[in-house]
Amino acid sequence: MSSGASVLFDAPGPKARLRNNIYSVVFVAAIVAVGWFVYRGFADKGQFEAEKWKPFVEQEVWNTYLLPGLRGTVVAAVLSIVFALVIGMIFGVLRLSDHRAVRVAAGTIVEFARAIPVLILMIFLFSVYADYKVFPSDQLALGAVVTALTIYNGSVIAEIVRSGIRALPKGQTEAAVALGLRKGQLMRIILLPQAITAMLPALVSQMVVALKDSALGYQITYTEIVRSGQQLGAAEQNVIPALIVIAAIMIALNYSLTTFATYLERRLRTRKRGRTVVAASSIITDAAPGMDLTKTR
Repeated sequence: MSSGASVLFDAPGPKARLRNNIYSVVFVAAIVAVGWFVYRGFADKGQFEAEKWKPFVEQEVWNTYLLPGLRGTVVAAVLSIVFALVIGMIFGVLRLSDHRAVRVAAGTIVEFARAIPVLILMIFLFSVYADYKVFPSDQLALGAVVTALTIYNGSVIAEIVRSGIRALPKGQTEAAVALGLRKGQLMRIILLPQAITAMLPALVSQMVVALKDSALGYQITYTEIVRSGQQLGAAEQNVIPALIVIAAIMIALNYSLTTFATYLERRLRTRKRGRTVVAASSIITDAAPGMDLTKTR
């Protein structure tokens, strides 16, 4: 076997490498051709002229369209992410309960919430909130968007939490039980701190999903960045430049969120490596405050 062979598959020979290179060149050429065709189509309609980009350097355009839409996107995303994390943590722990009835009930709710499309849930909640006047009229769309995103992303985070805790070595649970820790203390002191660090990449991915799904709120008249971009494009007759700017803003938001989460994960792992081992006596004291640790055999 050659030194470049992989343990997962046989290394391609000279003919296979040549064939793969040809496929790659053909694929890239096809992508470039399609991109050029699309670009020429929009360019012929004048979408890339300087006049179409001029509105983006005017403060009035930003104050009227882009900034309100950006604010709406950020507000909906932040609220739904915070609520989804809380609900996801709660239901993730409930799915690991020792009581069968609690596990079944939590599992049924989580699976049901994951199965509903977010857009349908938004429309349904918007109608319910409007009929029963749950929120003021100017907050109906925001309430429906946040609730729908919270329900869906909270159910996914619950599964992430459950799988993250189950992935931890069983020996830690057995050792904690041997020390006399109760189930709540075991989860709070031992399991969750380790699981959160391991789950952070998956949690960040779900946060990015929540941020992008906030754009679905335009279907229920919620003012967010995509809806504002469409309104700007219709008003200034520059739909393509407006969508390009909106895409750049969304990419910047997602990149900022991912960068912050990567920094946080690195910081947590560094602290975890540099932290000294917790003395067993402190854990036992927390488990049984009245225990006398000065007596030795």
